[in-house]
Amino acid sequence: MVNLVIMRHGEAVAQSSQDSQRQLNARGEAEVGQMAQWLTQVYPQFDYVLASPYVRTQQTAELMLAQQGNTTQLQTLPELVPDGDCHQVQLYVDALLSQKPEARILLVSHMPLVSFLVETFTKSGNTPIFDTASLACIEYSAGGQGSLLEKMTPADLTLLRS
Repeated sequence: MVNLVIMRHGEAVAQSSQDSQRQLNARGEAEVGQMAQWLTQVYPQFDYVLASPYVRTQQTAELMLAQQGNTTQLQTLPELVPDGDCHQVQLYVDALLSQKPEARILLVSHMPLVSFLVETFTKSGNTPIFDTASLACIEYSAGGQGSLLEKMTPADLTLLRS
């Protein structure tokens, strides 16, 4: 059962005075919308959406949250920034799962952290490259080793619909 999804934010504008203030562009919003719709068709709703404090990840999280039920909680997690600490993120996820073992969690972050998070949660030695709005679906138990069950990109969805 997929209970942990790691997602890279949607495509963002190229320029901003600060990287943390970059916003999603129209393509990014559309890709995130596609991914949100796919997730709700394939998997049950999330209990938690955890996002980096950067504008583009907050926007991505909000778009994902719009497809979820009223009980899904959005939380900002400072460790989800591009150079964040994977082990701190894992400790936070483990704490959530120790309180609610059946919880489903979506992490919205950045490259390269999303790649390192996949390795941290699966211990597979696999650090996949993420296109914007791509996600990795993992079966994970607190304090354990998870299994990467699938990785989906907006381009994959386009191929599926063709």
